[in-house]
Amino acid sequence: MKNHNSRRREYLPQYTYDDYCNWEGKWELIGGIAYAMTPLPSIAHQRVSGNIHTQLHELLKGCGRCKPLLPVDWKIAEDTVVQPDNMVVCGEVSGNYLTTSPVMIFEILSPATTVKDKNLKYEIYQSQGVKYYIIVDVAEKIAEVYGLDDEQHYTSHGAVKTEVMPFQLEECRIEFDFGTIW
Repeated sequence: MKNHNSRRREYLPQYTYDDYCNWEGKWELIGGIAYAMTPLPSIAHQRVSGNIHTQLHELLKGCGRCKPLLPVDWKIAEDTVVQPDNMVVCGEVSGNYLTTSPVMIFEILSPATTVKDKNLKYEIYQSQGVKYYIIVDVAEKIAEVYGLDDEQHYTSHGAVKTEVMPFQLEECRIEFDFGTIW
């Protein structure tokens, strides 16, 4: 007997970047499937995101090549556009959206995005060569840190709460203090 509750991918509408540009509200487009980014982030989510951005901004002041970005469209393909919470991009950035892979991404979990952030985005960021992926759980005050290994697969660098961790970006090395983001 078939399970009628399961949705098969081929039955779902497939969208493109052109469709995405016409939508109202906050969305992500992954493999042609639309994901609503609602409700809006909580105050705690926004506070932690701001703290991450502020620290990255300060740490990267001396690096002429790498810069922190808050949510901006990263167009990976015609059918995939994501908006990481915080990221570091090395190199020139211009235009309406990002087209190159960030070197570092922080995603802050919310009840509506946890499964997507821990699975789907993990796979996307790994496949796109994002060197560091940090999943931040505000409720637990813990960050899971992943880095690409020599075979371009993520390996865990541990779950941290208050530690200071070094990250080697392209030309810059930073010491990120997780204790200051909570």
